[in-house]
Amino acid sequence: MSDFMPTGGPEAAPAGDDEDDRWCMAVRLLGRIEQRLDQALRQSHGLQLSEYRALCALSREDSGGSLRMGELAERIGLKVSSVTRLVGRLEAQGMAERTSVGGEDGRGVRATISTAGHLRYQQATATYRAALGAELDAARENVHLAELAGWVRHT
Repeated sequence: MSDFMPTGGPEAAPAGDDEDDRWCMAVRLLGRIEQRLDQALRQSHGLQLSEYRALCALSREDSGGSLRMGELAERIGLKVSSVTRLVGRLEAQGMAERTSVGGEDGRGVRATISTAGHLRYQQATATYRAALGAELDAARENVHLAELAGWVRHT
């Protein structure tokens, strides 16, 4: 017996075969695009996709250039332990820094984007968006992915 409780609550109907199939297609689309974005960013800017996403989250106006590690992890879809290592890599490259927030237990840490990090993010954004657009357009040629890709693309 599973202890998993869906967010929809116990009254939510289980997914059927068609929903399962569509979800699998969405996951494949996401995986394919993620691979292409990572490849383009690595080749053109020496950035991993996760590093780009962290710089993106830290560059957002609502972040003020700084986020707690847990907030950053939530925004980019990684575990806090992974984000801690990720920010360490960005820090080693001069694109971010970690600062202690204080608190009673001394464990509060924020990641703050540097000027070099802002510049690298701005330089990589054109590459990221070109690769994303190309992959979404290609996905629109696949009968199973066309609707999803069109929705993301809004065209």
